[in-house]
Amino acid sequence: MLEPDAHSITSIEALEALYGTAGQASLVKVTDRVIPEYATLVAASPFVALATIGSEGIDCSPRGDKPGVVRIHDEKTLMMPDRRGNNRMDSLRNIVRDERAAFLFLIPGSGTTLRVNGRARLSIDPDLCASFAVDEAAPRSVIVLSVVEVYFQCARAIVRSDLWNSEKHVDPKNLPTLGQILQVTSRAEIDGVSYDREWPDRARKSMW
Repeated sequence: MLEPDAHSITSIEALEALYGTAGQASLVKVTDRVIPEYATLVAASPFVALATIGSEGIDCSPRGDKPGVVRIHDEKTLMMPDRRGNNRMDSLRNIVRDERAAFLFLIPGSGTTLRVNGRARLSIDPDLCASFAVDEAAPRSVIVLSVVEVYFQCARAIVRSDLWNSEKHVDPKNLPTLGQILQVTSRAEIDGVSYDREWPDRARKSMW
């Protein structure tokens, strides 16, 4: 546990004294359901960060699909298929242990993000899973989120980061490859060159 020092904020009173109070727009934007305007943002998003919490700690997992990665079942219920991945199941373990969860939607080209907080469960209903099938491959489970609050986030973070500016995109050649990282973290038990060579084909065959 991190020990506070003389410069640490250790009370809500001190925090509020530093930042002041939220403006009206920051408060009235919050709804307890997915209104039509927020539904449009959900439908346009191909990428969601899934936040969960459990006995082993917190987790934030990237989830991507075609636009509409999350299905709006009704104004109080969102559904997201758990597509194929690495089988660590960090987020899923958390959901089984603690229903608190959140979605953060990103929309390429837009500065607006959407945050949804709620309570999640995992469904393995065969018909529901089949309804999310792509190329006849259905997810093994679907995350069902009961909506507690929904609100948009202003564009400052996207503007500051210039996230969608292709001229600012990092050249992957300047970054370590996944194989190089695995070779280090596995202490050479995994051959990084082979991993990088085989990964694209493996990913293509297991996308859904």
